[in-house]
Amino acid sequence: MKHLFTLLLVAASAAARAQTASPSDSTQTATASPLTFYGNLDAYYGYEFGNYGSTVRPPFLYSHNRQNEFTVNQALVGVRYDNGIVRGAIGLHAGTYVEANYADEELTLRHLYEAYAGFRPFKKAWLDVGIFTSHIGFESAISKENWTLTRSLMAENSPYYEAGARFTYEVDPKLTLTAVVLNGWQNIRETNEKKALGTQIQWKPTAKLLINSSTFFGVEGPTGAPQYHRYFHNFYLTYALTSRLSVAGVFDVGKQATAVYGKFDTWHTGAAFLRYQLADKWFSTARAEYYVAERGVIINNDIPFFGSPNFRAGGGSVNLDYAPATNVLLRLEGRYLRGQDAEFRQVGDPAASNYGNLTSSIAISF
Repeated sequence: MKHLFTLLLVAASAAARAQTASPSDSTQTATASPLTFYGNLDAYYGYEFGNYGSTVRPPFLYSHNRQNEFTVNQALVGVRYDNGIVRGAIGLHAGTYVEANYADEELTLRHLYEAYAGFRPFKKAWLDVGIFTSHIGFESAISKENWTLTRSLMAENSPYYEAGARFTYEVDPKLTLTAVVLNGWQNIRETNEKKALGTQIQWKPTAKLLINSSTFFGVEGPTGAPQYHRYFHNFYLTYALTSRLSVAGVFDVGKQATAVYGKFDTWHTGAAFLRYQLADKWFSTARAEYYVAERGVIINNDIPFFGSPNFRAGGGSVNLDYAPATNVLLRLEGRYLRGQDAEFRQVGDPAASNYGNLTSSIAISF
């Protein structure tokens, strides 16, 4: 894997040298290359209140999930090709986010951030096949793109990535429709003979407002084991109230049933974000959130045991961001969660219902 990272870095360097104009090229018209390179690095340090002696945060947190150590959440490098008719991408990544979130994937696949090939079957449409980022959610795996440093409970427990086929139709600049056929709920390798389906509608009626609706339906669980039907809907909107103040609201609801249990377990979760530009290079975001899951479905167990307790948690966070350059972001975030029937496991107190942490990060992109 390290050799693949090296090859990508060498290729990026060569492309940069090739795109440097020489005096003899000064009279020629510059054209954009269909080949682009990109990278992101998110290094962080975390501290937890009261969880002395442990280096891992609660098991339902996958991003920035280490504490009391300097480490890397995600180091990502990739290349994309898009000439308007044909497109494709391959991105490789490593870090504690990959270690935690891809633990069930094969070793040969878990370091693939994206790997897909696509083309336009007709004007305004794209068909892509491979591994790509999820069509679900307000928050992504790339830390620098998110309003908050750590991810919300809903983002951590819904898909970050998918494998399958994706059809996108650009109705107009304000409306995009997407349909996906997937191997399953955040898994690259297929686990059974059934495929999952999903949709996404993104509507931007004005430059200030974005509305998103995403759905998922699948039969999950490996062949030979109990399987379960999962229905899920994600909704979010963002709105720029002023040039400095923006808000976002996110709500998820899902239902899951197994033939053995004979009834549906339901989970629902919501979050509200308020982001304010304090000064030219300073930003702050406040987040309030909650998560409720019958018998801990999804967040504690894919298939809960009979008598499993419900999961109820809520809390908030505040972070301060400083951007000394357009491709650099320094962040500090404080977070507090409180649970009812939810265990924020701590050394010496395995039934703790309160949880707090501080996380700091430096993220760069190119």
